[in-house]
Amino acid sequence: MERAKTVTHVEYEIIRHIMDVIDISDVKASLVPPNDSVAAKRFDDGAKNVSNLISNLSKRRLHKIPKEHPHYKSL
Repeated sequence: MERAKTVTHVEYEIIRHIMDVIDISDVKASLVPPNDSVAAKRFDDGAKNVSNLISNLSKRRLHKIPKEHPHYKSL
C-alpha cells in the first residue's frame, strides 16, 4: 500500500481511479434511446470532452506527485 504523501498525490490518484474504474454505460443507457444515432453522437462527444478535462487535471499534477511515483514527470 502506498502512503498518501501530499494532497496533490491524493487528487492524482482519485482522478486516475475515476478514469480507470468508473463505468458510464448506465448514463449512456439513460440518455441514448435505441437506434438514436444523433443522441449517441452527442453522448460520445460529451464523454470525450469530459475525458479530456479529467485527463488534463491529471497531467497538471504529474510534476507535483512524489518523485518516486512511477507516473512522476518533471516540468
